[in-house]
Amino acid sequence: MTVKQLSLPELVDACAESGVPGVGLWREPVRSYGVGAAAKLVRDAGLAVTTLCRGGFLTATDPDERARSLDDNREAVDEAAALGTDTLVLVSGGLPAGSKDLHGARERIADALGELAPYAAERGVRLAIEPLHPMFAADRCVVSTLAQALDLAERFPADQVGVTVDTYHIWWDDTAPRQIARAGAGGRIHTFQLADWVTPLPEGVLNGRGQLGDGAVDLREWRGYVEAAGYSGPIEVELFNDGLWARDGREVLAETVARFVAHAL
Repeated sequence: MTVKQLSLPELVDACAESGVPGVGLWREPVRSYGVGAAAKLVRDAGLAVTTLCRGGFLTATDPDERARSLDDNREAVDEAAALGTDTLVLVSGGLPAGSKDLHGARERIADALGELAPYAAERGVRLAIEPLHPMFAADRCVVSTLAQALDLAERFPADQVGVTVDTYHIWWDDTAPRQIARAGAGGRIHTFQLADWVTPLPEGVLNGRGQLGDGAVDLREWRGYVEAAGYSGPIEVELFNDGLWARDGREVLAETVARFVAHAL
């Protein structure tokens, strides 16, 4: 998503040129290209698919909407398995229209996980609950903290449900380092993502993630937390940023690699 202006073939070529060994893919471009074709493209280039994003949106109260959501998440699991990744990132979903019941919404997520986790496990795919910054709680994700994500994940085996640690969403939370340690102890850090927090926020806050080193987040410190918790998997950089998307994608990728070395290693 950091360089969504690149087609999948362009992305694969640019990663190979830049020495990037893996890529986290999003469902929309993968489905447009063809799941099987995308899997072959990445595999033939010697790249790993680190994660697939995203599943989730599991808070609906309407029975038909809930059934459609579960079907879509099963399809996402199948796509992840076909791509060769063991991790499907979940953005849990916001409050249904007219609802103010956060507790009920979170319980519906747990109910959905109860159906989806065994299905995913049979296909070698783990579900990674991603907490989003509280400003997204109403419309996008009622899971706002790592503690809330772990409270849900820990109802299930660690090899079925864990969490996504994304610096953009949790850097403000002084309890997050303890929750990272908790997640690590339970084997539940399924992926780690980097983005910076810049101010002033753009009008469209969803696309306001800062390039590494441009904002307030001590990225190296957060990398230290996850490594101290035992995480040794891939580190993804996920930047939703209109300014970056308006630039040449290969240039952005090269810049991101350089920023990662300068600010996260």
